[in-house]
Amino acid sequence: MNTCPQGKDLINVVLLDDNDSPWSLGFVKSAVEEATMYDHELNVAAGVDFNLTASYDGYKTNQYQRKGCGSSTCEGVEKLKTLTTEGRTGCVLLGPSCTYATFQMVDTEVGLIMGLPIISAGNFGLSCDFKDNLTRLLPPARKISSFFLNFWEYSKLLKESWTTAYVYKKAEQTEDCFWYINALEARSAAFSSSVERFVLQSPEDLHSAINDKKRESNDDIANLTKDIDRKLHLEIIFILIDLYNPTYHLNTTSSPHMENVLVLTMPNRNFTIQDDPSGNETVMNDYVSAYRDGALLVGQVIRRLWKKPGLSKFSINMHNFRNLSFTGLGRHYVLDEYGDRDVDFSVMYTTVDMEYKTLLEFNTSTSQISVKDDKPDFFWPNNVLPSDVLKQSGYLQVHNIVVIVLSITVVMVAVLAFILYRQNRKDRQRQKEWSHINPDMITTVEPNEQSFVSLKIDQDHKKNDRIRRGRYDKKIVILKELKQSDGYFSKGQRIELNTLLAVDYYNLTKFYGTVKVENEVFGVFEYGERGSLRYVLNDKVSYPEETFMDWEFKIFVMYDIAKGMSYLHSSNIQVHGRLKSTNCVVDNRMVVKITDFGCNTILRPGKDLWTAPEHLRKEGISQKGDVYSFAIICQEIILRRNPFYTEVYSDREEKMYRVQYPDSSTCFFRPDLRFENAGDRLEVYTLIKSCWDEDPEKRPDFKKIEGCLGKIFSNLSDQANESYMDNLIRRLQLYSRNLEHLVEQRTALYKAERDRADQLNFMLLPGPVVRSLKETGSVEPELFDEVTIYFSDIVGFTTICQYSTPMEVVVMLNDIYKNFDRILDNHDVYKVETIGDAYMVVSGLPRRNGNRHAVDICHMALDILAFMGTFELHHLPGLPVWIRIGVHSGPCAAGVVGSKMPRYCLFGDTVNTASRMESTGLPLRIHISQPTISILQRTDCKFEFEMRGETYLKGKGTEITYWLTGVTGKDYNLPTPPTAENFQRLQLAEMILPILEKRTPGTDGMEKRKTLSTRQKKREKDKHMGDFQPEYLHLATVDNLNTYL
Repeated sequence: MNTCPQGKDLINVVLLDDNDSPWSLGFVKSAVEEATMYDHELNVAAGVDFNLTASYDGYKTNQYQRKGCGSSTCEGVEKLKTLTTEGRTGCVLLGPSCTYATFQMVDTEVGLIMGLPIISAGNFGLSCDFKDNLTRLLPPARKISSFFLNFWEYSKLLKESWTTAYVYKKAEQTEDCFWYINALEARSAAFSSSVERFVLQSPEDLHSAINDKKRESNDDIANLTKDIDRKLHLEIIFILIDLYNPTYHLNTTSSPHMENVLVLTMPNRNFTIQDDPSGNETVMNDYVSAYRDGALLVGQVIRRLWKKPGLSKFSINMHNFRNLSFTGLGRHYVLDEYGDRDVDFSVMYTTVDMEYKTLLEFNTSTSQISVKDDKPDFFWPNNVLPSDVLKQSGYLQVHNIVVIVLSITVVMVAVLAFILYRQNRKDRQRQKEWSHINPDMITTVEPNEQSFVSLKIDQDHKKNDRIRRGRYDKKIVILKELKQSDGYFSKGQRIELNTLLAVDYYNLTKFYGTVKVENEVFGVFEYGERGSLRYVLNDKVSYPEETFMDWEFKIFVMYDIAKGMSYLHSSNIQVHGRLKSTNCVVDNRMVVKITDFGCNTILRPGKDLWTAPEHLRKEGISQKGDVYSFAIICQEIILRRNPFYTEVYSDREEKMYRVQYPDSSTCFFRPDLRFENAGDRLEVYTLIKSCWDEDPEKRPDFKKIEGCLGKIFSNLSDQANESYMDNLIRRLQLYSRNLEHLVEQRTALYKAERDRADQLNFMLLPGPVVRSLKETGSVEPELFDEVTIYFSDIVGFTTICQYSTPMEVVVMLNDIYKNFDRILDNHDVYKVETIGDAYMVVSGLPRRNGNRHAVDICHMALDILAFMGTFELHHLPGLPVWIRIGVHSGPCAAGVVGSKMPRYCLFGDTVNTASRMESTGLPLRIHISQPTISILQRTDCKFEFEMRGETYLKGKGTEITYWLTGVTGKDYNLPTPPTAENFQRLQLAEMILPILEKRTPGTDGMEKRKTLSTRQKKREKDKHMGDFQPEYLHLATVDNLNTYL
């Protein structure tokens, strides 16, 4: 029901706007405007204060490769959606004429949900039959099929009954001829189910069939007349479908090539055909005339409704356009109970005088044939239409031979029936017997193979439920435990097991028997090497979406399942009962096989996401329930998501509850499958939707599903003539190419990971050492004649740690040493290790660099000292951080120590001396030994240094040492070191305490930190006992204090 008016105009004209189609918007617009003006005159005469208005919305398909109606679906539907959104739909829609576009608007299952009446001149296809809101003003294909069916059965006066026909269908056709011929060739149509017809697709096929002396029929239904010389075949009847060509009524002169042609056309028109778009007259043809009269029909209906005084809104129902007749400007119309036009078709023939005459008429409403010329002047002999069967000489002899052959056949059939009866009796007796497989015949798999493999992800069982593998008759098999059986089967169970044993089909796993091991009973089944279909769908690495598991492959997976289930339903097993994606396995040739079928008297059916709603409510199994399970699997295959995926609910029990108990009798809960994004997948989506229909009787059987998917796959891959083996080889080649791509991808990932590992190794060990470890697994220790070693530590580190939390100590060292490491990158040095606050660096090993080792170490030491002059602790701002640096040169041995966390360690007196140089140094000073000074003097670098004097080094005695102060001509901005007198007076604790007291108590202050040592707390408690010895900043204890002066 549609309440009017909606929008500014009552009628909305939506048509193709291409100036090529006979119903183009440019042609129809002027005709509809003419109708609105004429309707206005009728309203004035009837005293109706109402005007019929129309709006015009065209759409184009010139952007598509296939122009015209073939590409009208998206554009037509998009145009209507736009009008609906903008509120401009009006009360009635005129158009579109294209079947593809209109089907999406009128089909209640896949189309738009709308109650808008549609009046169209076109939409001839069978898919638009019996639609609630569609009225067709030109005869649809259903009427054409009805004529041919009745004409073939007609056997009075002019002809005998016919049973065969050739249907000639060319690739390039007009919209009307395409759907008319489609109705004659479609398997579901009435004509094809009653008449044995042979479809010819090309002129070559037509020539071959006509010239064949053993052709199947003398009747040819065609939509074009120029593909063959009909004068050479006068014994053949050509029937030309040419409904919208008025020439046969206007110009009665025929031509010689039409001698044996019957023409099916419309009755005579009341208007003049005008084809010139550039003229001032309205372009007129059957389509334009129909749309003009359709507008007048709308006006007539509104006048009938416009009776109540003061009425401002009214409702137009599609019943207003059913079972009525009216006269338009061009012709008289009769509409049947479905809103389709009934007409009196004319069948024209050519007389011997070369004139067109009407042979008969066919009333589509009553399906009656009325002969108009009972004494036709035919070219055919005896003035009757010839037989549809080619007459041959020697017919009686052939008939006799047939009778003899049939007699012999009857005798042979009787003998075979007796033999089969006795054989069947023995088979029935054997079916009642059953014996287990000897356990010794089943061996374990090879030791290098796993003993168990998980083929199921069954949520009704434990997650770790695994199925055993074994080897039987040189094949790997699955041993599935039959938990509900003790191995002693009843008579019915034995018959069922024997039936299961006899099943052998390409898309079903083979059942080999049962075996009893100790107290457990197992079923022995064929093994699927690639695991379950659920596992394959989840593995998006091995089976990627685009390069391997594309739409074609997904269709083939569904096709494999449909073929297996079709065979299973037609076998003695009849029903699966537990169909799910985990019960479909994939072998090494990428063929999907169904498993876990049969044994229905042994294994009870469960309830899960694949179970049909009627079986959730009442436990049981059925073929229609298997169809529902198949639909759920198809949704898994398309989306590659979890079973029964929805964006709204994820809980399994919630989904099952909503399927079992729907919200209403019209709203049923199903997985997500978005039709608006279907595109070229619409046919598959529609099939899936019909398979999970709430009413089991509306679900198709697997024979129909198999045929539909087979046709879709053939059209999709354009490989209708491809053999199964060719397809299998093609799929394996596709998998091989994907495997090569996967190997390349994994190799690239391996190389990237190897490079990251090498980079990490080079951060831990020197490059030559890493390469030696990788190549030989060991590193030989090496002696270096001359290297320079650097040591440094933090002055007062213990005291700082005493007033810091562990995390603050870690952050402090990390900040300092990260900056040290950054400085090292600019010099030819190698960082040996850090231990606490000690930092050790060497130059001259493992790569020897002449005298550069001393130069690089000194430059590095100056850079580090300059950095420390600017560094500040985050948790103790304002506290100076001082380091002591010691440098020494000499011989050294180096090698890798240990196999767990190996370290590159240095050994020798040079290491000890460098450490002593650091420990005897002063804050913010670089302490250098005499050997290092000697090496620096051999180079061109102008280092500046001061003599410190004699320094006592433990284990070495007194040595002359130096302070490195800089490089001539370069300003390092080094911090000023404290004097020895100031240094001894400094107490680090007294500098830290004021900084800590500035912090907010309770956050980072003293009350919360609790970092003071026990000794410090004791000193604060016992201050009354007098002064105590101050804790100085890590001063080395030596006998001679002059060392520091």
